[in-house]
Amino acid sequence: MKVIAFVTGLLLAAVAQAQNYPVKPIRMVVPVPPGGIVDVVGRLLAQKMTEFGGQNVIVDNRPGGLTNVGTEYVARSPGDGYTLVLQSLPMVVNPVVLGKMPYDYEKDLAPVSLVVTSPYLVVVHPSVPVRSIKDLVAAAKAQPNKITYSSAGNASNLHVAVELFNVLAGVKMLHIPYKGGGPALTALLGGEADLSVLAASAVMPYTASGRLRVLAITSPKRMSSLPQVATVAESGVPGYEFASWVGTLVPSATPATLVNSINTLTVKAARSPDLVERFTKDATEVVANSPAEFKTFIQAEAKRWARVVKESGMRAD
Repeated sequence: MKVIAFVTGLLLAAVAQAQNYPVKPIRMVVPVPPGGIVDVVGRLLAQKMTEFGGQNVIVDNRPGGLTNVGTEYVARSPGDGYTLVLQSLPMVVNPVVLGKMPYDYEKDLAPVSLVVTSPYLVVVHPSVPVRSIKDLVAAAKAQPNKITYSSAGNASNLHVAVELFNVLAGVKMLHIPYKGGGPALTALLGGEADLSVLAASAVMPYTASGRLRVLAITSPKRMSSLPQVATVAESGVPGYEFASWVGTLVPSATPATLVNSINTLTVKAARSPDLVERFTKDATEVVANSPAEFKTFIQAEAKRWARVVKESGMRAD
């Protein structure tokens, strides 16, 4: 009877904690440097979660180790609902690229919500003499590894997006990894790299001013916010499709009732009209789904990108 009473007490405490959530500040770990899409989404989401939850949501950038530093920190944190991580494609790509991981995302983390998905723009420095995807493919085939591309680091969204292009187009471009999306963009603007595949929100100010040239968008169909920009698939690489995604996870020890409470706050914040409007202008779609739906999505992404990583020969060094 004492055991039953103890377990019942724990369950009631968990339910009460979930109902009152949040009662103190929340730490949102962003495992990349400031400036990339994960960081931008994190800061916008944290602001809205603070507004709706009544407690400060503090963005904590912990870059390093192909996003493993910050993510492991959360995986080893108490499952009390007050330490979250914002993750993206590297979470499912890293195990394939690295082999040995400091944590197991399937065992050590619990999905909360897929917040947004966003296609990228293929952009080049104005000095590069290509004006279309067909031009790019022709140039890359004529001189393999001469065209360089910047990324946010090995196994990053940017890296994976271009390697998928290489596989489907049958070309080779030379990878130059940087420590984050911001530095990758800076390198492209400075002419240190010829090309990159970056979030629309990051590059549109520079395409409008002529500092970068847009070749295509990575979505399966044209975006209503950028109707003049053709897709990669329709421009000469059939089957190409890439979208970045950003989602929230918590330590796996977090009770399911509390995960659901975090999900409720996250979804409410992400779906707020002004945030949806902001994301839409940046060609970013708000998803804000359930923990179960996000888990299914992660499993599908892991299966899809494991094949691409192996075919492209991506490495961590």
